[in-house]
Amino acid sequence: MDNGYIILGIIALLFACMYGFSYMSVAREKMAMKREKNKQLEKDALRREKRLKHQAIIDEKVRKFNERKQEIQHELQLLEQMKEKQKVS
Repeated sequence: MDNGYIILGIIALLFACMYGFSYMSVAREKMAMKREKNKQLEKDALRREKRLKHQAIIDEKVRKFNERKQEIQHELQLLEQMKEKQKVS
């Protein structure tokens, strides 16, 4: 009877090792997928940050352009007023 328990224990150990071996590949695949997902999230975050910086540069250029446009319009109005004063004089 002692030999029966030893054989039963060896068979149980064999099945446990087979289960562990088969599950190990699944666990590795899950870890690889998680690592790949994290890399993709980092890439997306960097891309988003780059786009935000680029958009900030564009916004600054547009703001400067609009300021300059306002200055030119103001100068043109002043010139028109001076022209009108000279006509009246």
